[in-house]
Amino acid sequence: MQPKQAQPADVDLLHAVARGDELALGSLYDRYRVILFGLLMRILNSREEAEDVLQEVLLQVWRRAADFDEQRGRPFTWLVTLARSRAIDRLRLLGARRRLVDSAAQNTPEEASDAVKNTLHSEQREIVQRALAELPEEQRRILILAYFDGLTQSEIAATTSTPLGTVKTRMRSGMIKLRELLGKEMNIFG
Repeated sequence: MQPKQAQPADVDLLHAVARGDELALGSLYDRYRVILFGLLMRILNSREEAEDVLQEVLLQVWRRAADFDEQRGRPFTWLVTLARSRAIDRLRLLGARRRLVDSAAQNTPEEASDAVKNTLHSEQREIVQRALAELPEEQRRILILAYFDGLTQSEIAATTSTPLGTVKTRMRSGMIKLRELLGKEMNIFG
């Protein structure tokens, strides 16, 4: 992957690019495009992505040519490092996109099924509310305190100032009646 001979003119070309010389950028591109493109193809395994990244590298060279320090390395090494870094960045971006698409594909059916479940639950809630409305007030109140407010039978007895045995009887009678009403309406209890 080494060029035949590191040309001293490369440093001069980078200095010219730093001064805004477009022809100097074109000369660097002509010298190293095949090598850099080959490197990008090996990393990205996609012609389109390699072409895009090569353009990004050239844009970065245009913008950051003044950052090149000839004491730290050769222009060719700097260009290869830029290309490799941009290619790895692109791989990460593509991986993140794939994960996002996969996640969206997996979540979409769940979201759709959640909407169906929510609709079903809403319909069931209406049926239960209608059935509860048909119960005698004392049975309805105890069932609401138990199942919607989460109170225990002892807490219901204390809250309503009703003996515990009466709470248990009303709850049992209310559940039997509710089961009958819901069984007719929803056909879920057998």
